[in-house]
Amino acid sequence: MMRTRPLKVALLGCGVVGSEVARIMTTHADDLTARIGAPVELAGVAVRRPSKVREGIDPALITTDATALLKRGDIDIAIEVIGGIEPARTLITTAFENGISVVSANKALLAQDGAALHAAAGAAGLDLYYEAAVAGAIPLVRPMRESLAGDKINRVMGIVNGTTNFILDKMDSTGAGYQEALDEATALGYAEADPTADVEGYDAAAKAAILAGIAFHTRVRLDDVYREGMTEVSAADFASAKRMGCTIKLLAILERAADGESVTARVHPAMIPLTHPLASVREAYNAVFVEAEAAGRLMFYGPGAGGSPTASAVLGDLVAVCRNKLAQATGPGESAYTQLPVSPMGDVVTRYHISLDVADKPGVLAQVATTFAEHGVSIDTVRQQGRQDGSGNEASLVVVTHRAPDAALSGTVEALRKLDTVRGVASIMRVEGE
Repeated sequence: MMRTRPLKVALLGCGVVGSEVARIMTTHADDLTARIGAPVELAGVAVRRPSKVREGIDPALITTDATALLKRGDIDIAIEVIGGIEPARTLITTAFENGISVVSANKALLAQDGAALHAAAGAAGLDLYYEAAVAGAIPLVRPMRESLAGDKINRVMGIVNGTTNFILDKMDSTGAGYQEALDEATALGYAEADPTADVEGYDAAAKAAILAGIAFHTRVRLDDVYREGMTEVSAADFASAKRMGCTIKLLAILERAADGESVTARVHPAMIPLTHPLASVREAYNAVFVEAEAAGRLMFYGPGAGGSPTASAVLGDLVAVCRNKLAQATGPGESAYTQLPVSPMGDVVTRYHISLDVADKPGVLAQVATTFAEHGVSIDTVRQQGRQDGSGNEASLVVVTHRAPDAALSGTVEALRKLDTVRGVASIMRVEGE
């Protein structure tokens, strides 16, 4: 039986994503009705600049008073695509207080206050869906919290920011420097005028916090995620990576400890072998590996940002929430029963690629090797070459280690910097995906 009274939707925000959501709701209205079992009506659009022309949207729907829109009494679902912490947090809370389920694309807010928002939704018997908050159109959140709900996820590793992947891909494929690749990304619209959130890893860290919470059934906040940006990655790093048969990607890596008693969450640049599937992810695409005990390794790949891909994820959530409304049910909420602690970065064990500028004289290699040994870091390979300036006074020394705790590597680097024969530590990069 088809319900005739429409489910009414309040759209909070009408930028690139919001306007595309409104367009799809209008042009695909009949299909959405058939899939849901009831008509879906865009009942109001809250914006900051009402005078802006929004093609395809009835001007009568536009309002600057989002709170009044949510409180008017006939709204069933709110779609929040404002972004940021406030006023989004207050508006989502207001929606729950007024019996309105929420679909959000707000990764920053969910990473910071996801637990409180889930609690508010649960107390009100309402839905909070957020597929669009991580990896755009890629179905990732729902498979992890529904399809894999009966499995045990041990590791998640992936590329979750398209801007940084575009920049690193250009540096790798063309030999461009960081600034040159960033300028191209900005010109093509992949990078914002202020790219800090992307290139310094804040965007990826927020997504990592959300994914870690889902994967490990524990609460992981943005502050729990170790974050390292990619602005220091150089053409020399890519040259070294190629000599190792690797490339460089900005990765989000979430791991359950071997004993199952803690988890780690981190975002940083890393060298990965060219044979790894993530190495072939080009341009602004995203890809995420999920490793589960029963399911094994699963890869999710696709466009991770942009108006249409993100709107696709929002509309998928809207259909699910509308179906729940009709069934007088709710979907899965927060699962944080394990309450596992998040270990510091110092506990992470991986391999490292360290490039040193050293004095070009006998005994330097032995001195460096002794320093590594004193801190419990085993060396796998060493490559030494004279400086290209031909001065004969300095050499470049590249050390690749076996797996070691991050704390041990940090101690090693600190000791190396104190050696008279070490002129500088040019770069430190982790090696993953082996």
